[in-house]
Amino acid sequence: MPNSIINIKDLSISLSGNGILKGISLDIAEGEYVSIIGPNGAGKTTLIKCMAGIYSEWIGSFLINGQPYAKLSSRELARLQSYVPQAEGRTNPLTVEEFVATGRYPHLSAFTSMKQDDYHAVDQALQTAGLLDFRKRKIATLSGGERQMAFIAAALAQETKILLLDEPSTFLDYRHQANVAALLKSACRENGITVVAVHHDINTATSCSDRIVAIKNGTVAFKGSPLETSDAELLNKIYDTKFEITPTPHRPLPLVTPGGAS
Repeated sequence: MPNSIINIKDLSISLSGNGILKGISLDIAEGEYVSIIGPNGAGKTTLIKCMAGIYSEWIGSFLINGQPYAKLSSRELARLQSYVPQAEGRTNPLTVEEFVATGRYPHLSAFTSMKQDDYHAVDQALQTAGLLDFRKRKIATLSGGERQMAFIAAALAQETKILLLDEPSTFLDYRHQANVAALLKSACRENGITVVAVHHDINTATSCSDRIVAIKNGTVAFKGSPLETSDAELLNKIYDTKFEITPTPHRPLPLVTPGGAS
């Protein structure tokens, strides 16, 4: 059994006077792909932002790689985990190669430039993300799906043990959704990176993940395997809507479709 790389116990946070997360406990193993699902407003994005260090006003216990989160410097944290926010038309004046190279910042000091290992990490990330032919293109000229792959490539170039993502496929067409899913599965299965991703689509979550965590009303409503998650009664309780579970010969897990209000 792999060692736990993330240990969260009784994590709670209030934002603007509202209790968003209430006593979240979660252990994630090295090399595990964990998807976080749940209805809108459940606290999924808040949880991933707490894990990424964007929100720091939480209370509870949070260990990364056996170290207390609060005692890690920003550089130490950036060497352990990388974060990809939601795809919302983000852009900048850099080329794809220049942007992916920004992922190397935790490994550089203020007075050093990139070395051979850094350039190799950038090239590897571009290749993994299928962006070698785009390396001299400006980020602003890319499609939404291509841009999202560039953000994931920058996170991969960071060479961390943990990759955190907030709805990485939202707003993307089906081809780019499939490309993102394949890239994340490869990072986890082939490179041993621990992936924790908020997924809006249940079928994407079950097809990618080793384990599913469902958040509802700021608490953990369910933890289990993708097969255990593919249950109409369970999903009804989580989302307050009916679901249909349809076996299909094209995938090992049944297809989950919403069937109307419960």
